[in-house]
Parts: sequence; structure tokens; C-alpha cells
Amino acid sequence: MRLVFAGTPEVAVPALEALLESRHEVVAVVTRPDAPAGRGRRLVASPVAERAAEAGIEILRPAKPRDPEFLARLTEIAPDCCPVVAYGALLPKAALEIPARGWVNLHFSLLPAWRGAAPVQHAVLAGDDITGACTFEIEQGLDSGPVYGMVTDEIRPTDTSGDLLDRLSRSGARLLVATMDGIADGSLAPRPQSPEGVSLAPKIGVEDARVDFTAPALRVDRVVRGCTPAPGAWTTFRGERLKLAPVRLRAGDNALAPGEIAVEKKAVRVGTGSHAVELTLVQPQGKRMMAATDWARGAHPEPGETLGTN
Repeated sequence: MRLVFAGTPEVAVPALEALLESRHEVVAVVTRPDAPAGRGRRLVASPVAERAAEAGIEILRPAKPRDPEFLARLTEIAPDCCPVVAYGALLPKAALEIPARGWVNLHFSLLPAWRGAAPVQHAVLAGDDITGACTFEIEQGLDSGPVYGMVTDEIRPTDTSGDLLDRLSRSGARLLVATMDGIADGSLAPRPQSPEGVSLAPKIGVEDARVDFTAPALRVDRVVRGCTPAPGAWTTFRGERLKLAPVRLRAGDNALAPGEIAVEKKAVRVGTGSHAVELTLVQPQGKRMMAATDWARGAHPEPGETLGTN
């Protein structure tokens, strides 16, 4: 099939790579416009645009996918199908009607669970044991279209959202190619999603990533892992933000009040609503990530001093 691939971030690149190596022809990519990045805030192309440029593929960067110029060009290209991975914009009905075999999205959950922008983060936050990826036909509803296929993956006790998304991006890429193959030869038809078990996964904001140490240790652990690497879990110390890397659980260690810091020679412990957790790496405001013990030697927390209370 002639394909136009739509995607923007790094997580979409494995799927683009797999399609480029498949028996299908990727004739163009659709991606978000170049965006300011870095300290100089210079315009930078998306990871998908960079890979497409290396492959010599036409790049379409509509400000909005309903722009007439974009719709006209997509009509001229006349793709058979448009596979999508984390494109980042809603597709209007006019765009959905252009490819003869529709738009097919690779979504990183087991639909109908976790429909929305942050399925992997919410799966970790919720303490799910199993997640996966689905390919489905895009329709006007939010991730509600019929499903072509899925793969599953176990969520490991130490997985961050970044770890899990990296694995799913690779297994999902293989699934997307297999889906294109099945659509092309007529062996694959989508099945409607179950009306049962629908859950939503809205975007995780910075405030959602603030750690509440009055919560049980297991919840603290999930919030930090679910928000790593983005948007980044954080708390406060002496009125300034302190970013947190994944913590270690300390079962049975319940001598500290929620947020209370205990500094030892080889560990920094913090109380929660149940038992303490051990900090591993922290990033003070305006500084690099460092070992929690190194931070404590410089910050000198006083006995009884707490995280997250200001």
C-alpha cells in the first residue's frame, strides 16, 4: 500500500522505521510544525520529521490538519492508508475520508482501557499488572474505533513510564506493520471495542506529578514511576522544587512522619502515609540530577524537617 505516516515524537520513530523497511511504500509523513526547544528556543524539527528527511520523504507540517492546503495535498498524494503514532492533533472528518482504507492508529494501551493522551502513565499510576498496544481504525470518537490487533506486555515493579513506552514502541511497531499487511491482503478486519471496561487517560500535568507524602508508600512509588521521565515527579524543600527519580520501598520502616527526612550515611529516607521510601536521585532547582546522599550532604536537612510541606 501507499502510506502517509503521521507522528511527531521519538516514540513514533520505531514505527516509521519499521514501515520504511516493510513491503509498503511510505510516500510522505505528517508531523507537528517545528517547535522552539533548548535554552536558545530555536525552532527544531520533530524526531519524525528528522527521520523522514534522512529518508528523503515528503514532510507535511500543517498548523492544523483541517488546513485546506494540507487536505488538498493529501488528496493529491492519494494514500491507500494512513498509519498514525502519537501525531498530537485531532483529525477532522475531511481528512479521515481521504485514504481509501482509513487512518490506523497505534495506541499504547489495551483498548477500551486508557483512552486518551497518556495511557502508559495512567497504567503505571493505577498499578496495572498488564498493558499493551492496539491498532485501531480512527473515527470521530476518542480512541473508540474498531480494533485490528493487539500485543500485551507485563508492567514490571520498577518500570517507569519511559521504560514501558520504549518497549511498547518497538513491539507496537511490529504490530503496526502486521496490521498494514493484513489490511493490504484482506485478511484482517477490525472488531468493535467492548462497551465494558472503558477508562480515560487524560494528559498528565505538572501539578499531577507533585508527590503527596501523606499517601501510602505504594502510591508515592507509582506516582514517581508514572511521571518519569515526563512531566517529572517533584516535591518541595525549603520552598524550592526538588525533582525525584524513582524511589525504593522500605517495607516495615514506619518510624517517620509523612514527608519527614532521615539522613543516613548511605541512604536518605522519607516518611509516607504508610512506611518510608528511600530517595535514589534528586534534582534541586537549577542544578543537575544527583545522588540523594550527595544532595543531603549539601542541603543538611534538620531533624524533623520535611519534604512537600511548602
